[in-house]
Amino acid sequence: MKKVRLSVAGAGLIGYRHIEEIQKNPGCELVSIVDPHPPERIAGLGANAGIAATAGVPMYQSLSEMLVKDRPDGIILATPNQLHAEQAIQCINAGVAVFVEKPVAHTLADGIRVCEAAEATGVKVLVGHHRRHSPILHKVVEVVQSGILGQLVGVIGSAVFYKPDSEGYYDGPNAWRREPGGGPILLNLIHEVGNLRAMVGEIVAVQAFTSNATRGFKVEDTAAINFQFANGALGSFLLSDTAGSAKSWEQTSRENKQYPTYPDEDCYTIIGNRGSLAVPTMRLKYYSQDNDRSWYKPFFCETLHVERKDPLAEQIAHFAAVIRGEAEPLVTARDGLQNLRVTEAVVEAARTGSVIATIGPRNTAQQPAAA
Repeated sequence: MKKVRLSVAGAGLIGYRHIEEIQKNPGCELVSIVDPHPPERIAGLGANAGIAATAGVPMYQSLSEMLVKDRPDGIILATPNQLHAEQAIQCINAGVAVFVEKPVAHTLADGIRVCEAAEATGVKVLVGHHRRHSPILHKVVEVVQSGILGQLVGVIGSAVFYKPDSEGYYDGPNAWRREPGGGPILLNLIHEVGNLRAMVGEIVAVQAFTSNATRGFKVEDTAAINFQFANGALGSFLLSDTAGSAKSWEQTSRENKQYPTYPDEDCYTIIGNRGSLAVPTMRLKYYSQDNDRSWYKPFFCETLHVERKDPLAEQIAHFAAVIRGEAEPLVTARDGLQNLRVTEAVVEAARTGSVIATIGPRNTAQQPAAA
């Protein structure tokens, strides 16, 4: 099999991780890195400005320079959010498949531009919502679509964790995290939106309350959110970056070795009228199929097996398959745009106290999961 030639733009933390996964994948070849100001060191990894030399590939100052000198099969954009749209469109116009780290763009308007450019040219665009490549999430979707849960009723979810007070996380150059835009809604919720849309279906409206009572910053530290899904299911979600709790994807999925994990904890429960599935412990409870259902009746109970793999590695393998024409993007530009749209709707719902619709013309990107 011919190796897919990939370039990575942005040599920061996530760019470095993509470089690692490309080098591990026998079907991929790292051919260049693009970064006008590569970091001297990457915190916690010890990588330095010699990253390109270590990898044995050239370091280019710009996408334009790289595209002229050594055009790859695909480009991974791990650059700052505000650069995503222009750089993605540059890659699309050059006819090169592009993998854009989430969010697909810094604003909805720019996200629409990326979608329209991709759809007008047919160039493949994959958005880096890496959890969508998790075997856990694939298994949840499979269970929901099997019908064993029956008609979906709702979902209970949480992303509650404690971001550090020390290590300068909120101070010095990171003081922006104390200001509007630096809280868990815009920084963390977009991951959860992607998960919920995959597991339950399209989100059509949101409500939200926020609080900054714990940290006292100008930005929220906690949010309580309600979701309405196109298939009639409802959802409640608690989000907080100041909570002494392990009920978050990072602390339960066992996919990111940076976090201590607690295999007895869950962060989602998907509920139907015939049963429920706790995620990621994959504890399934369901009634028999003879319609004899009641809270007086016992459930059949089992724990489903999932072979855990690194979603970042699976994502690189998928991007290579997309480039080879073996697969379509699992997270399209439209999917990335809708994840961003729902996240921003939560911000607006909390600000106004209103129910905010998230579906409009050409907004729907992902069909509701079948039940």
